[in-house]
Parts: sequence; C-alpha cells; structure tokens
Amino acid sequence: MKSVGEIMAIGRTFEETIQKGLRMVGLGMHGFVENKELQIENIDKALREPTDQRIFVVSKAFRKGYTVDQIHELTKIDKWFLEKLYNIIETAEALEKQAPGSLDFESG
Repeated sequence: MKSVGEIMAIGRTFEETIQKGLRMVGLGMHGFVENKELQIENIDKALREPTDQRIFVVSKAFRKGYTVDQIHELTKIDKWFLEKLYNIIETAEALEKQAPGSLDFESG
C-alpha cells in the first residue's frame, strides 16, 4: 500500500489539532513553533509563495512581529486561521517567560 501523505489529527480545538497534525506530517518539524532549523532569508517572499513549508514561514513571521493583517495581505489565508495560529504563538511566548519549575501541575 502506498502512502498519499495524509494525516489525521483529532483534538478539542483547532490549535491542538494543527499542532498534532504538523508533528505527524513527517517533515521533521516540532509543530507550529520552535522550528529553529528552518532558515528563511526573505519572509515576505516566502509568505507569498504557497508551498508545503509556508505554515512554518507563518510561524517565523509571527515570531518576527508580523501581524495577522500583514500575513493575511501576503498569503490571503483566512484571518480566522491566522488568529488561531497566532494563539499558539502567544501561548508559547507566555510559557517561555515562566521560570523553570514555576508552573503548577494538577495532581491526579
């Protein structure tokens, strides 16, 4: 049986589902954030060109300070999706600001 490159990710939110899907797609990425090995010389150009890597370019653009509106203008990706992707970036940045060991875990 030959693979067609499909994945299925199930989650309660879009953010959870896209993270799972991106980790499973087999491109060697770690989800939407923290793909430090991906180097992009011209983010604007990379955002304009639809490729299998563009979602990771969107992540880099958000990390560089691009807004949802700026990325929408360059990609024409629906703002709903971009806002959900930005939620992932905001969550990652909030977690990065926490001191190691400062997060409380529920016991259970």
